[in-house]
Amino acid sequence: MSHINDGCTIMFGGFGGIGTPPTIIKAILESGKKDFTLIGNDTGFPTIGIGPLVAEGRVRRIITSHIGSNPIAGKLMTEGKLEVEFCPQGTLAERIRAGGVGLSGVLLDVGLNTVVEKGKAIIEVNGNRCMIETALTADVSIVYAQKSDTYGNLVYDKSARNTNPLVAMAGDVTFVEVEEIVEKGSINPEEVVTPGCFVDGVIQGEGVYWKWVWE
Repeated sequence: MSHINDGCTIMFGGFGGIGTPPTIIKAILESGKKDFTLIGNDTGFPTIGIGPLVAEGRVRRIITSHIGSNPIAGKLMTEGKLEVEFCPQGTLAERIRAGGVGLSGVLLDVGLNTVVEKGKAIIEVNGNRCMIETALTADVSIVYAQKSDTYGNLVYDKSARNTNPLVAMAGDVTFVEVEEIVEKGSINPEEVVTPGCFVDGVIQGEGVYWKWVWE
């Protein structure tokens, strides 16, 4: 957990807590680290997903599509204790994807002539107005997958996949929690969604050790 420090930016996979790594979240809570900037789809629930980090006041700022499932997040926001940057869900996913593939930003028309446009650079492309939405990256990405081999190649389970493949690419370092770790060569290459080159460390869910994929 040495990469997760006070004030760092953490990007997380998950949708309403599904696909957010619970064992890694628990380790962050136990570390006592705080003042995080979070990037992810939502704030989970008070006791589910990324929610406990928010509920314990460990988060200074979050870039997200909504916070409605976590009333504590709403309370902290209205009290001025949590800065929230709302971003339409599709736009958020595209900004994360852009960060993962090395782009500086993307051109979108979603939110033009609304509050979303405030403060954004506007350009014209082929006669159409577009906003420049900046790409998103993080100091650390935390991801949940169904299976990993010892190189870090990842397989996801149905809807628990959600934003995890995008998040895995957009962190300076990426840690993954999985249900099962298998040997190299055990996963059919056609099943791999996230190649191991994006993964720095893997932990088996509810495990007590980190299994570094480069060892």
